[in-house]
Amino acid sequence: MPKIKIPKSSPSIDMTPMVDLAFLLVTFFMLAASFRPSEPVTVETASSVSDKVIPENMIMVTIDPIGKVYFNLTDPEARKEALSNMASLYKVSFNEEQIEKFSLMSTFGCTMKELPAYINLAGEARKEFKTEGVPLDSLDNQLKNWIAYSQAAALNTGKTAYEEAKKKGLSPDANDFKPKFIIRADGKAVYKKAEKVIDVFRELNLNNLSFVTSSEFNPNNPN
Repeated sequence: MPKIKIPKSSPSIDMTPMVDLAFLLVTFFMLAASFRPSEPVTVETASSVSDKVIPENMIMVTIDPIGKVYFNLTDPEARKEALSNMASLYKVSFNEEQIEKFSLMSTFGCTMKELPAYINLAGEARKEFKTEGVPLDSLDNQLKNWIAYSQAAALNTGKTAYEEAKKKGLSPDANDFKPKFIIRADGKAVYKKAEKVIDVFRELNLNNLSFVTSSEFNPNNPN
């Protein structure tokens, strides 16, 4: 009995659903993404071979090439609390919109008197804002007050987050919820200014400092 030959044809896959799915995913991430606020200052940090990463809950002081000092606190709720305390200390008023904007801002470098006008500016306009940075001289050490109030505020929000994690049945490490202190200095920054910033942390007994550097090849760890 003769064999019946089945005509051969190359298989085909309809990729239309896959393409549709890809575009849906791209659209979702574009709409749901939270863009990081632009930094008002760019620094070129010195290089090192450290492999430590910057923690999420941090208090960071940045020093630019000409010695201006900038400040950042990453926790939004802690930022609100620190701002409230600084406003009371320096008798500066902020409305609700300014407080909300400040909580979502990144690094800033201005005096308390200048801060309301700085907050009102758009992101790119803040880069052109004329300021001498956060004061840290002996007569008006605003940086010291920012660090002190921010530490207290970050400890409060960290404690709340720690308790919430325990309620969820997790086994959190309390140290992970404490703020970390970081200095980010430009490689060309004036040493005396960096020394003053370090002295501020020492005066507050905050000696667990980390320094941000750019990554460099580690000859002892080629992998």
